[in-house]
Amino acid sequence: MALTCIQVVLMIGMLVTGSINTISKKAQNDCNVKGYPNGTANNTATVHSFDHPWFQTWIMFIGECSCLIGLGLARRREKKQFIKEMNWAAQLGREPEAPPSHPRVFQWVFLLPTVCDLIGTSLAGIGLLYVDASVWQMLRGSIIIFAGILSKIFLKRKLYPVHWLGMLMTMAGLVLVGCSSIFRARQNTSSSHTILGIALILGSQLVSASQMVIEEIFLKKRNYHPLQVVGMEGTFGFLLMTFVVLPAMYFIPGSGINGRYENSIDALYQIGNSPKLLAFCLLYLVSIAFYNYFGLAVTKSLTAVHRTLIDACRTILVWGVDLFIFYVFSREFGEEFDKTYGLLQVDGFLFLVIGTMLYNQIMNVPCLPWCNPPPLVELQAVVAPPHHDQDPAPQASASATRKIASTKRKSAGKKGNIQDLEESYKSDVDEHTHLLHSSDGQQPSYT
Repeated sequence: MALTCIQVVLMIGMLVTGSINTISKKAQNDCNVKGYPNGTANNTATVHSFDHPWFQTWIMFIGECSCLIGLGLARRREKKQFIKEMNWAAQLGREPEAPPSHPRVFQWVFLLPTVCDLIGTSLAGIGLLYVDASVWQMLRGSIIIFAGILSKIFLKRKLYPVHWLGMLMTMAGLVLVGCSSIFRARQNTSSSHTILGIALILGSQLVSASQMVIEEIFLKKRNYHPLQVVGMEGTFGFLLMTFVVLPAMYFIPGSGINGRYENSIDALYQIGNSPKLLAFCLLYLVSIAFYNYFGLAVTKSLTAVHRTLIDACRTILVWGVDLFIFYVFSREFGEEFDKTYGLLQVDGFLFLVIGTMLYNQIMNVPCLPWCNPPPLVELQAVVAPPHHDQDPAPQASASATRKIASTKRKSAGKKGNIQDLEESYKSDVDEHTHLLHSSDGQQPSYT
């Protein structure tokens, strides 16, 4: 089926905003700007890099908060539509339908996934300080492994051999990408920081996968609007970061300005002293909001195949833009292609794409028929951020599964209906697939 112009625009929008998300965040880290007066340098403002991953998480939550504006507009449009229908019913002498009801926007149940979001995003942000943007983007594919295992343990989802094969291919890709980054670091200085960055990114994806399971358990049955979920997680996150986390990080001893672990005052000074850094921060904030919108729209109107394609293209675009910036504009930003180990990273990326396609059952293994699942089984589809990478609708729900099973029983023995059943099944699954979309390109949410 050919894509409509609107669907193409949505795909391009999700691809572009997701890529801007990653590129602008890394560009912030590459900025060297004067900041807060340094007590160890006679209280003079010294030039230093923008190493403020927790402050970047605060910016991300501001972007997520803006989704509540979208929720308000959606409900207003729904209300106007209801008034129209009510007027039509009055003119035709019919009894009007009941007005739409919505759950209260403020719900404490959003607090737990918000904490996971906060930790996962911040760990990934710290990891981004030590690796290139392309490596960071690829390592976020590890969420497939963590989400698959956690969903099997806590959600009792059945994993078939094709899922395990997909996770194995993903693991192989992660090893290749990680090794290419470590070997490249050894050529210049010590590789210990790179190893730390990789470990932090993998840890962040474990936390993000836990967030998905928590959202699946506590939020799915309550039928919240996805924009409400993202918006309220952003609101809780903004409050936690403003009044708890950032003040605590300020008083923890560290290697930052004036011996602070995370000096947010220094971050504000640096942003005020550099229009370029301010532009990167605003790009990051705006891309968060629009990535969530495009992610929700793509999930609603397209399939897992398209989302997998978008995710692969996003990694290519991030890598390509970083190389272009480095070689054409400024060596201060972007990344250099390593002639020795660059091809190893390319191989790792290919393994990651194949692993994702196998896990989502977009690709079959003809030479291993035992590996492919039987027809009409619950698909464990995950597509890699919107969050924290965090690629908008829950996975195939229990109700959808019951519907499929019921249809299968009614149509037992009718070979002519098998194709219709499979198409209906895939449609139901695609409608409920969201795992691995992240609101900031790293954090998964209903984003």
